[in-house]
Amino acid sequence: MFSLWYLSLAIDEIRRIQAGGNNANSQQPARIVDPKKVEPAPTPSKPTPAPKPKVEAPKVEPPKPKVEPPKVEAPKVEPPKPKVEPPKVEAPKVQPPKVEPPKPEPPKQELLNNNNVPFNNNNNNNNIEKNAFGGQDVTKPLDKVKHSTQSFLDQEGGRNKSSESTMVDAAVLAKLEEGYAKLAASNSKSLLKKYLTKEVFDNLKNKKTPSFGSTLLDCIQSGLENHDSGVGIYAPDAEAYSVFSELFDPIIEDYHTGFKKTDKHPPCTLGDASVFSNLDPNNEFVVSTRVRCGRSMEGYPFNPCLTEAQYKEMEQKVSTTLSSLDGELKGKFYPLTGMEKAVQQQLIDDHFLFKEGDRFLQSANACRYWPSGRGIYHNDNKTFLVWCNEEDHLRIISMQMGGDLGEVYKRLVTAINAIEKRIPFSHHDRLGFLTFCPTNLGTTIRASVHIKVPKLAANLAKLEEIAGKFNLQVRGTRGEHTEAEGGVYDISNKRRMGLTEFDAVKEMYDGIAELIKIEKSL
Repeated sequence: MFSLWYLSLAIDEIRRIQAGGNNANSQQPARIVDPKKVEPAPTPSKPTPAPKPKVEAPKVEPPKPKVEPPKVEAPKVEPPKPKVEPPKVEAPKVQPPKVEPPKPEPPKQELLNNNNVPFNNNNNNNNIEKNAFGGQDVTKPLDKVKHSTQSFLDQEGGRNKSSESTMVDAAVLAKLEEGYAKLAASNSKSLLKKYLTKEVFDNLKNKKTPSFGSTLLDCIQSGLENHDSGVGIYAPDAEAYSVFSELFDPIIEDYHTGFKKTDKHPPCTLGDASVFSNLDPNNEFVVSTRVRCGRSMEGYPFNPCLTEAQYKEMEQKVSTTLSSLDGELKGKFYPLTGMEKAVQQQLIDDHFLFKEGDRFLQSANACRYWPSGRGIYHNDNKTFLVWCNEEDHLRIISMQMGGDLGEVYKRLVTAINAIEKRIPFSHHDRLGFLTFCPTNLGTTIRASVHIKVPKLAANLAKLEEIAGKFNLQVRGTRGEHTEAEGGVYDISNKRRMGLTEFDAVKEMYDGIAELIKIEKSL
């Protein structure tokens, strides 16, 4: 068949040549081919059709291996196994904090016992109502109250200071050394610089109070940061007065004009308020009169050691107690938390409400958790006020316009007696009523007047000199560290220890009367 195909091609070629004649481009005549010899000749001219049968359609076999790769999925289940195991190892790490440090509490009954003098309520309030404090028996001994306070601190995340912890942190020591060096090199006139000698500093820098672990830094950090302080020291808790007595005692003696460490503060004697008449019946000099006292609630530390929960607990107790007052003292308690800014500022401008931001108290760590647990109570006439958790736990204040000291003091005495029936106060046989600042120990009484004495005030140094002779202190209109506004000065008694409450008020009364006499004579 294949030969016949070629033969057919050859015959067709011969016929074409014969029909068309010679090729126009060829110079030779056409040749007549013998059909019998044609087979080999056409082989080179038409070889190309032969490859056509080589198109191999069946070669569509590659898709076969595509089914095999997905089989490699089994190992993917193994990696998650180790991820479940690590958390099981961490569980034991939570156990160590469950150790209970409060158990060694018995030493706490030695509060302020360096002089072998125990704490003493000295209020003679044997009929205190338990339900006023949520069922707490507030008549129990102070060591038991302190024990419950320490447990409360541990539970609420406060400063957990067990009596076993006696080492002062290296960071605290470093800050003490640095602060002391700066104070010693400064021109500070504070009582802190005067009495914190290198020897005293070295003796006290490693000490801590047993119940709350307060250090020397807690006591003096305000004075270290504010070289313009007049005193420069605070007691972070009641025990500090004993543990750091080597520093506190000479400062107390200096400020309270000779109250030595061997002296004992007299018992509380409020006396007869009717003895005091109006200092300025014609309203020529005295703008207003105020008498206040500070009190600390027994069983609680001072500001730097209080937890937020304790602040709130104290505020609730104070609010409950004050709401029971009647007569002239009847009024309302206003928590500082949530108080409108306008109301708050108005009370500050009226000299009724304390304000946040005092740098001396801030440095002493006395403004923590502000404004939690703070509040103010005032009667309807705003002549009787109580501050809750400002500098001290309580500031009880009686005030009014004019110079009628007798009326102002009588109202204060009535309030103190009423509050004392419900809230026991911290009191010490030698130091009197205990407060955050040593300048307020003893009677804690500060009797003062806002007064205009333009002739005397023309020479402020002279005014302060004359006032000092009567144991009076001159301050700005808004109190310590402020300026006089409109020529109005705040003048008060300076001594609060070594004399009775009545005597402290009388000292102010006599001194102001003499200043008015001098002013009239000029």
